Amino acid sequence: MEAQGGGITVRRALELPGLRGGLPEVVTGADRLGRTVRWVHAGEVPNIASLLKGGELLLTTGLGLGTRPAEQRAFVRRLADRGIAALVVELGTRFGGRLPAALVEAARTAGLPLVQLHREVAFVTVTEEIHTEIVNGHYALVRRAEEVHRRCTEALLDGGGVPQVLAILADFAGNPVFLETPDGQLLYAAGAGEPLQVREGLGGHRPAGSVLVEVPGGAGAASVRARLVIVPVAGALDQVHRMAAERAAGTLAVVLMQARQEEELAARGRGDFLHDLAEGRVAVAEAPAQARVLGFRPGDGPLLPVVMRLSGGLPGAGGWAVLARAVAEELASVGVPALLGVRPVEGRVPLLLGLRAESERAAVADRVAAALRAGAERADLEHTGMPVVVVAAAGGWAAAPAGLRHAAETATAARGLADRPWFDARRLDIDLLLWRLRDHPDLSAFVERAIGPLREHDLRARPPLLPTLETYLAHAGRKAETARELHLNRQTLYNRLARIAELLGTDLDDPHTVLALSLALRARRHTA
Repeated sequence: MEAQGGGITVRRALELPGLRGGLPEVVTGADRLGRTVRWVHAGEVPNIASLLKGGELLLTTGLGLGTRPAEQRAFVRRLADRGIAALVVELGTRFGGRLPAALVEAARTAGLPLVQLHREVAFVTVTEEIHTEIVNGHYALVRRAEEVHRRCTEALLDGGGVPQVLAILADFAGNPVFLETPDGQLLYAAGAGEPLQVREGLGGHRPAGSVLVEVPGGAGAASVRARLVIVPVAGALDQVHRMAAERAAGTLAVVLMQARQEEELAARGRGDFLHDLAEGRVAVAEAPAQARVLGFRPGDGPLLPVVMRLSGGLPGAGGWAVLARAVAEELASVGVPALLGVRPVEGRVPLLLGLRAESERAAVADRVAAALRAGAERADLEHTGMPVVVVAAAGGWAAAPAGLRHAAETATAARGLADRPWFDARRLDIDLLLWRLRDHPDLSAFVERAIGPLREHDLRARPPLLPTLETYLAHAGRKAETARELHLNRQTLYNRLARIAELLGTDLDDPHTVLALSLALRARRHTA
């Protein structure tokens, strides 16, 4: 059986034709034949140990062993100290069919596998066979590691990011994988089961046998941007896992070069957690523990999901880090526990807030919305249009996924509404429903039937009548308030309303008509 780590075992070497033809007999160390043979060396000088680096299988006819027991014991002891894999001695006529007792006893004491060959063999043939086996084994490891690299590259080309790369590596290693900042702060975690709880249970300690690979920085940046760590929890790690991690680190370096700052990486990690929570990829029972690892400790009160969606002109390289940092600093003054993330793909900033009581919802929403907008302004994003802030219903962890998802969808559906400090997701359910139907041809047909004549009028005549209808419906048909907001006298308003009713061929006092027109005006924001 081949050894892991670019070598073969002593046992496998003895099975190859070259050594097998010498009728090998294991004299000592039969329980250590699983040692890895890194290379083969043949030599006959007494100081052969000084030429070795460890892991070799040494072939000899015994000319360098010495004739005295003390010399033979010293010879074996020096080889064992070097850490060779095994000593193979061809008996020939020198030893009379049996190795010296001092040699055997020294090997047994040192725990060194000692093999005697009863027939002569060609050492060059043995060397070629074993080296070929080692090279082939190493090539097999390289191919396995390259396969991981290929999968990681494909994941990135398909739109994935750091979580997908780590998930592929964790699946290959069968153990949890963590991406940390150079000072040890967690950025991402992946692996079956509960990797974040595993990390929390380790308490900052790294088990023996862990694989740690540094992710390099780009030109002009710090030499190390992050650290990739595989922890041997479910099984031991070997050389192929290190090789795969090194290739994954190269892939991650490309991804992280775009992020540039650890603040953005951490914010993206929290954003990915909130997104996965919203999409049901994080079990509700596990969510509190994972949130604690990310620094969120809300207490026993309800959670308040909030989503800010940027209107356009999304941050470029490094811009998300500036935004995340600015918003976090603004939120610090609000005085409530907050888990803030960013989702560059969707152009939004999700967060969870910890309330002491549900009655705080409106007051906290006011302060948080102001902090979010102030952070966007500090990140120089205000010029692209004020961001939309949507606040969902407060509840426990079980309600948080639906709340985050509701707020995120509503933030998209709310674009184009009159600017407000924040929107209550529960009051925009009609807008959300219409947004979900935006590509359905029946919705466009409905809008055209309901207000098409007014749109045609406003394209060719003045004054436009759609704003008058919108204001009239917004004030529930109260003409005095409508006239006041439009700065019209009542007769002018009456004339406009009469013209609207004439163009639409309907009665503006009919409740069904009012409902249809209200829906059509809302729906036109989502249709072409």
